[in-house]
Amino acid sequence: MSTSRRALLGAALGGAVGAAVGLPATTAHAASWQQKWAPSASSDGLGAFETIEDDRADSHPAGHPHIFATGDNWRFNMHKVDRDTSTDRQRQEVTGLRNGNGSNYLKWTQGQTWRLTYSMYIPSSLKATTTFTHIMQMKQPGSGTSPIVVQSLRRVNGKQTIELQLPVDGTLVGRADLDPLHDRWTDVDFQIKVGNGSAGSVRWILKSGGTTVVDKSKTGVDTFLADRVRPKWGIYRSLGDTSGSLQDTYLLLTNLRGYQLV
Repeated sequence: MSTSRRALLGAALGGAVGAAVGLPATTAHAASWQQKWAPSASSDGLGAFETIEDDRADSHPAGHPHIFATGDNWRFNMHKVDRDTSTDRQRQEVTGLRNGNGSNYLKWTQGQTWRLTYSMYIPSSLKATTTFTHIMQMKQPGSGTSPIVVQSLRRVNGKQTIELQLPVDGTLVGRADLDPLHDRWTDVDFQIKVGNGSAGSVRWILKSGGTTVVDKSKTGVDTFLADRVRPKWGIYRSLGDTSGSLQDTYLLLTNLRGYQLV
């Protein structure tokens, strides 16, 4: 069996091995999650990220800033009037994992396995839509690149859901009801092995109130386009929704942590 298709290896976060995907069994005992990124909203602010995409088209100056730190949280505001440089959509996002100043940010490359944990607060005003509403993405840096992974709020047969998809393969990793997650904190645990073709793998876990809402994995999938993979957070949504779900809204994130399996 190929390395990329081996079974998941489980252990607690911060222990010897943290449920890594795509790791050979023969090396499991030697591998461990090492914390590489642990920013604080109160002390690092937006300096925790590689880039800030706050109203790139300057469509709503009265709403600035749309992205900012408040207490222990990072907040992303989205107004119905906001427009991205492509005027059929809206975008308020941050990218990357920065440590300190300048170009000291983490670069995810082929063969590496990374893990992100954080908590998100999705208010009831941030609804699932009939088109795309992404609240986390993995992309190759650069303009015009396609998403590799998207965590999205999507209406399915009229029902609000949260899902994880791999657009490169057209693969749905998992999906859960969104309504029970509104107006409360949800813990996210996302893992990715960066691999081209069938060498990649992902695991997606959501927990709310100590209960596991979803825990889904995919191996043998494509999680790399070129150069490197970079995470994004915020609100990125199409204006083509037909359900009347677009409202002034926001998203909160806290306790962002990044780990590499080494």
